[in-house]
Amino acid sequence: MTKQSWYFGWNIVAAATLLTTLTVGMRLGIGPFFLPMVEDLGFSRSLLASIIAIGMLCYGLAMPLAGYLVGRYGTRFVLLLGTAIVFGSVVWTVNARTPLSFLLAFGVLMSVGLGFTSPVALTPIISRWFTRQRGMALFFLSTGSMAGMALLTPILTAAIHAAGWQSTLIGFAIIFAVVTIPAALFCMREAAPEHTDLLPEQIRVHKAATQAAPVSLSFAAAVRTAPFWKIVTGLFACGFSMNLLGTHGVPMLMDHGFDAMTSSYGIGLIGLVAILGTLVLGRLSDRLPRRNILGTIYLVRGLGFFALLLVGTHWELYIAAAIGGMVWAGSIATSSAMLADIYGVRLVGVMYGTAYLGHQVGAMLSSWLGGWAFDRFGTHWVAFGMSGVLLVIAAAVSMRLPLKGFTLMAPAAQAG
Repeated sequence: MTKQSWYFGWNIVAAATLLTTLTVGMRLGIGPFFLPMVEDLGFSRSLLASIIAIGMLCYGLAMPLAGYLVGRYGTRFVLLLGTAIVFGSVVWTVNARTPLSFLLAFGVLMSVGLGFTSPVALTPIISRWFTRQRGMALFFLSTGSMAGMALLTPILTAAIHAAGWQSTLIGFAIIFAVVTIPAALFCMREAAPEHTDLLPEQIRVHKAATQAAPVSLSFAAAVRTAPFWKIVTGLFACGFSMNLLGTHGVPMLMDHGFDAMTSSYGIGLIGLVAILGTLVLGRLSDRLPRRNILGTIYLVRGLGFFALLLVGTHWELYIAAAIGGMVWAGSIATSSAMLADIYGVRLVGVMYGTAYLGHQVGAMLSSWLGGWAFDRFGTHWVAFGMSGVLLVIAAAVSMRLPLKGFTLMAPAAQAG
């Protein structure tokens, strides 16, 4: 590979980013569906929020399974299986009328399918293909996530208004299959080059540094270490905040006096600005201590939640969304890069999947709390205020993560 030649790993990153745009965009884009579903199905906010909360947990539970299946059968198999599940679940969802049927279709089955096509299924292959620019490559997944929020939130809102939530969901499933199947078949190559994306002058140094090949900890030993649980703590707050905004952000702004399109534009602006933010943070992530980036992301995001509760005019909403959007993305990419740095590429899939379960436990709680607290107290301050507090705590915990270069792998000479 010459320095000027195109590295195929970037094709994988491009396909993964597009898939993430659709997968995470739908997972975080439930907000536009929320009130139309409540009105059409006759569910209370609490009931639908509870169904969505269970779905968030199922999404998280599918993550370790996705990581395991990727390691055993490969990325392509898991993506195709997830696509089939998503398509089947959408057909069931639009025909479901009872709470139990809707729970099984929309809450459980769709969440499992999206879990199989989520960044967890894509992180291992990207980590294998990239060494020098691993942080940047993984940050593009966050760019896809934010593009999903920026693009899908207003698009879904307009589509639901024009055609109804059932037709919108069917349309999404068709587009999802059209994108995912070719990406899985033609872009996902498991075998990376021996020296990945290292430049020629870096290969000799890398060979010398890896003469004694490091041996990963066992999975059971790795999940008992402190850095893992510090990352889980941050991902819990991340999931709590992101899914609270995705599920209840539009309804919250509408309850505060904004119309539906302005509310969706406000939430979408966070994702739009975050696309630019990830490009900056992605470059910094391979140069600055990852823990500093992670702590800053959580702190500014936490303050942004309090700002969203206080905005009263259009320009205040857009300013708060723009500032928050600069650091809205990147926590998941930084966390997964740190897991690869600390525990090695071999374990990153299952470690990331297990850590992401904490993300979805937070998502489940916030999805439920957002609906229940509003029905109980008539205010969004309970859920959104708690989100701000959790993010500030996550910022403090993240600053105690190890610096780059720290590893929990033993040299081969010491192993056995």
